[in-house]
Amino acid sequence: MAHTSIPLKDSYKLFNHGPVSIITSAHGNKRNIMAAAWTMPLDFSPARVAVVIDKNTYTRELVNASGEFGLQFPMRKIAKVTLDVGDLSGRDVDKFSRFNISTFPASKIAAPFIEDCIGWLECKVIKQGAEEMDPIVGEVVAAYADAEQFLNGRWNFSDDPQKRSIHYMAGGEFYMTGESFRTSSRYSEEK
Repeated sequence: MAHTSIPLKDSYKLFNHGPVSIITSAHGNKRNIMAAAWTMPLDFSPARVAVVIDKNTYTRELVNASGEFGLQFPMRKIAKVTLDVGDLSGRDVDKFSRFNISTFPASKIAAPFIEDCIGWLECKVIKQGAEEMDPIVGEVVAAYADAEQFLNGRWNFSDDPQKRSIHYMAGGEFYMTGESFRTSSRYSEEK
C-alpha cells in the first residue's frame, strides 16, 4: 500500500470520521446553534461527553452562562444546514430563523433540540478548561434516539440515505453511515 505524507495541520482529517454533531445553547431569551466535529463520549456511568467549543464563540458564551447544552446528531437531509450553522455567528444573526430550523423543547435544559437528527442528548456542564480550545465535559442528563432507527439498544439505520448519520471530513465534504455488518471476537465465542 502506498503512503503519502500530509501536513500536520491536516492530520485531524485522518480520524475525524465520527458523526458530526450540532450543539444548541440558550440563556435567557438568547439561543444559538453550531456544528461541532470534535465531540466524544467519555464515560458510561454517569454518562459524560466532551465537546470542544472555542471560547470566542457565541455558543460558548451561552453555555458558560447557562451551564448546559444540547448535543444532537444530524441526518444527511440537513447536511447543508449543518454546514451553514457552522459558518455564521449567532451574534450576527438568529440562525434558527435564517435557516428555517424546526425545533422542539428539551425536557431538562433550556436549549432547544432540532428536528431531523438521529439522537439527542441533554447535557449539564461539569468541567471546563481555562484555555481557548479546552474541552467542556458535560454530564448527560437525558438521552433520546430516533425510534425508527434505534431498536433493541442499537442502531438499525434506514435504507433511506437521507436519514443516515453524516460524518464531516472538511471543505464541505461529508460521508454518510453505510451498511452494517457483524463479527465477533474469537474470545467471545470461547465463553
